Amino acid sequence: MANVRHILGISGGKDSAALAIYLKQQYPHLKIDYYNSDTGCELAETEVLIDRLSAYLGNITRLRAAEGSPEPSPFEHFLKAMGGFLPSPQQRWCTQKMKLAEFERYVGDDYAVSYVGIRGDEDRDGYISSKPNIQAVFPFRKNIWSIDVINKVLNNDNLKQLEEYYEELCQDIRKDEIMEIVRKPITKQFYYSKKLNALLDFDVKLFNHVVFRYLKTTDYPVGKLTEEEFPLLDNEDVLVKEDIFRLLRESGVGVPAYYEDIPFEVDGKVGTYCRSRSGCFFCFYQQRIEWVWLLEQHPDLYEKAKSFEKDGYTWIQGETLEELAKPERVRKIKLDIIKRQEEARKTQQGTTLVDIFGDDIMCTNCFI
Repeated sequence: MANVRHILGISGGKDSAALAIYLKQQYPHLKIDYYNSDTGCELAETEVLIDRLSAYLGNITRLRAAEGSPEPSPFEHFLKAMGGFLPSPQQRWCTQKMKLAEFERYVGDDYAVSYVGIRGDEDRDGYISSKPNIQAVFPFRKNIWSIDVINKVLNNDNLKQLEEYYEELCQDIRKDEIMEIVRKPITKQFYYSKKLNALLDFDVKLFNHVVFRYLKTTDYPVGKLTEEEFPLLDNEDVLVKEDIFRLLRESGVGVPAYYEDIPFEVDGKVGTYCRSRSGCFFCFYQQRIEWVWLLEQHPDLYEKAKSFEKDGYTWIQGETLEELAKPERVRKIKLDIIKRQEEARKTQQGTTLVDIFGDDIMCTNCFI
C-alpha cells in the first residue's frame, strides 16, 4: 500500500481546534500531522490557543512563508512585493502566498488526507486542492466526502457500479427500498443533493463503505488506505456549534479569548462585541464592529493595520480606518450592532457576533 499522510490544519479558530481534539479522543491510534500557517500577524489570543493545543496534541508544525526575509513578517514581505496593494475578498493573495503555497510545499508529492473542520450545521463546502494527491474529508458532517467525490460516485455513468456495491454491501431487510433509490438516475427533478440525502438518510455507514469501495478504483488518497486506516467510515457523529464549544471547554484547551463577549454602553444601551473568526488581525472579512473591537482591545494592532493603508488602498471598501476610528463613527457602529442584538433577542436567536455574522466566510486555510 502507498504511504498516505493524515494532516490537519490548525487555523487558530474554534472549529479546527475542536476537530483536532475530537480526532485525538475518538481515534488515538490515528497518526495525524498537525500544522499551522504562521503569518506573523495573528492575535495574541490565537497564539495562546495554538500553544495550548500543541501541549494537548503533542506537536504542531509551524509553516512560515518568506523565511529569511528582512521584513518583520511574511505579510509585510509580500505586501512590499505587491507594491502596497492590500489583499481583499476579490484578490486574496495573502491566503495564496502565506498559506496555500506553504501548505502544498509541506505536503509535497505525498498522498494526504486532509481533515477539515466544517460543522454539521454549516451549509457549505471547503477548499478542494487542485493537487490530486490531497483529498479533503469533513468528519463533523453527515456527509464526510467532498463535492468532487460525490459528483463522481453518483454520476449516471457510474450507476451500474454503484448498484453493484450496494448489492454486495447492503444487509438491511429494507434492501429493496434502498436499491430503488440507488437505481434512480440523476435528473433535473432528482438532482445530486436529493439522491445524496436519500442515501445518507437510509444508512450513513453503508454509504461511506460504498464510497470507499468506489475510491479503491481511483487514485484518491483515501482509496489507498485500508478500512482500519480510515476509521471514519463507521462514524455517524454530526457536530454543531454547541458541540464545538463543549469540546474546547471539556478538553481544558479552552475557547479562544477573542470569542468572549465584552460589554459596552452607548447612550444608556448595552451591547457586546468580540471577534467572530480567527485570522490575521487586519483580516478584510472583519465586520466594522470587529474593527471597533480591535481599535479598543488592541489599539496598537489597529494602528499597525492603519499604517498599511496607503496610496488609496483600504481594508474596508469606501472607508479608511482613520475615518472608522472617529468617535461619532464608532458610536454609530456600536448602536447598529446593539439594534441587531436586540432584534435577535426578540426572535430568540443568538446575540454574539459569531451568531449574527455566522461562518460563511473564512480563510481558505481552514478548508484544506
